[in-house]
Amino acid sequence: MTTRPPKTPAPALDLDKLLAARLHAARVRPYLATALFALRPVGSRRVPTMAVDRHWRCYVSPAFVDRTPVEELAGVWVHEVSHLLRDHHGRGDRVARERGLHGPGERLRMNIAADCEINDDVYGDGLPRPGDVVLPETLGLSAGELMEDYLRQFRLGPYTQGMVWLDCGSGADGLEREWDLGPDGAHGLSEQERDAVRFRVAQGITARPGDAPKGWRRWAEEAFHPPQPWRELLGAALRSAVSGSGAGDDYSYGRPARRSAGVPGAVLPSLRRTPPRVSVVIDTSGSVSDGELGSALLEVAAISRAVGGRRDMVSVVPCDAAAGGVHRLCRAEGIPLTGGGGTDLRTGFARALASRPRPDVVVVLTDGRTPWPDTRPPCRTVVGLFPRQCSDPSGNEDDPYYAPDTPPDWARVVTIGAGPGAR
Repeated sequence: MTTRPPKTPAPALDLDKLLAARLHAARVRPYLATALFALRPVGSRRVPTMAVDRHWRCYVSPAFVDRTPVEELAGVWVHEVSHLLRDHHGRGDRVARERGLHGPGERLRMNIAADCEINDDVYGDGLPRPGDVVLPETLGLSAGELMEDYLRQFRLGPYTQGMVWLDCGSGADGLEREWDLGPDGAHGLSEQERDAVRFRVAQGITARPGDAPKGWRRWAEEAFHPPQPWRELLGAALRSAVSGSGAGDDYSYGRPARRSAGVPGAVLPSLRRTPPRVSVVIDTSGSVSDGELGSALLEVAAISRAVGGRRDMVSVVPCDAAAGGVHRLCRAEGIPLTGGGGTDLRTGFARALASRPRPDVVVVLTDGRTPWPDTRPPCRTVVGLFPRQCSDPSGNEDDPYYAPDTPPDWARVVTIGAGPGAR
């Protein structure tokens, strides 16, 4: 009788080594310590390496821990927590809905794009870079961009075949895995706890900005001073702006029409809908503070995300008593907000509407101390008002308590920084 040799038992999770790696990660990236210690490790043999879910559980392969040096494990800790802090799961869900990107292949692209966003901030300065790490230059792309931007710039192909092993879990792309414990499983964080962790990390980065790379400082600024809920109103206005027949529609051969099958030998174009063009008029007069101008730039970044990350669809017009030039959006921090004089946003409206192609939506960010156009613009208008305390019957714009009349009825209005109240 042949005796079958005993199976080699799978290694148990070396928790001491895993936690030592987390401690090393916290030492070399102290601004991420709160988030690193909020992650709950869960041993799982179904995970290729390490992966996270949206509830801040970190699933760990015992075999991966066994074969990986502590310093490299520390880098993986930082990598995985970066996915959660930057909300890649929530952003992945939004991109999937907006662009119709579904299925494992598209989620793998999201994972690759998310890795390109964070990996240039993860490695170095005490965290060695593994040989198989995915960087933007690996795909021939520029560094310093966001996941949504990278998704538009590459497709799966022969040069990505070596990346099929990538699986950072549902916390990186939003698609649940078979090993996920789900919202009711043990060791997860509630939504309030997750928000508190992000706030504490952003607070630490803002307090000592010199310790963090530029990408993390930019993230902390947006997390610590998030764009206001009025962007939901903007999203509704954008959808309304393109709901009419012909708005944002064009024919494209990029995806042939389904009826081509009934016309042998001919390829018919399909009608495709593009995101709306948005022109943002920013009040740069002397009555608008530097802090409010900073908030305006954050809102411009949110507007770019609202149109699916298409920066080419967003332009900015700085305006005080006279309108400046029309600036196509590259990065919000690169927009020249020149001005400082009086206010007449009618010139800003005129400049925005005169640009070609004409915008589908005009967004105005202002304290309201301006005359308004006499007639309704030929497109949707959304006004974000910086709050002022009370009206001054003298009508003196130099008085800090002066508040002008409200914008016209044809504009959708919401107060920035005072919740989602709108009319």
